Amino acid sequence: MTLSSERLFAESAFGQRVLREIEAEGVLLGEENERIVAELSREEKVLTEQRATMTAEEFRPLADAFDEKVQSHREGQRAKLDVLARRSEEARQMFLELARPVLIDLLRESGASIIIERSSVFLSSDRTDITDAAIARINAAIGDGSAAENGASE
Repeated sequence: MTLSSERLFAESAFGQRVLREIEAEGVLLGEENERIVAELSREEKVLTEQRATMTAEEFRPLADAFDEKVQSHREGQRAKLDVLARRSEEARQMFLELARPVLIDLLRESGASIIIERSSVFLSSDRTDITDAAIARINAAIGDGSAAENGASE
C-alpha cells in the first residue's frame, strides 16, 4: 500500500486545524514584528537627529544601547518563530501517533504487509494509495485532535 503522509496531515481535520492555528499565530507574529520595526525606526530617526547636537562620546552609548535593543528584538522574534516551528513539528508527531492505530487497521484489512510513502514509489496503481481512506478514518477516529492535544497538555 502507498500513502502520502503530507496529504494525510494537510487534508485531515487535525492537520487543517493545526495549520490554521499556526497561520493565525504567524500573522500575529508578523503584525508584532511590523509594530516593533516601526517603533525602532522612529527611535532611530530621533537618535539620528540627536547625533547632530552631540559629541561622539555622548552619542556612542546611545547608539550602542539602540543596537543592543535591535539585536534583542531580533533574537526575541527569532525565538518566537522557532517555537512556532517546533509546535508544528510536535503537532505532526502527535498526529502520526494518533493515526498509527488507524493505519495499522487499514494495513491489516488490506492484507498488505507494508505502507510506503507515495512520493518514494516510482510507479504504482492508484488502487494501492490509501491516503483518502486513511484521512476519512482518521477524521472519524480523532476529529480535529483538539481533545487529544488538550488531554496531552493537562
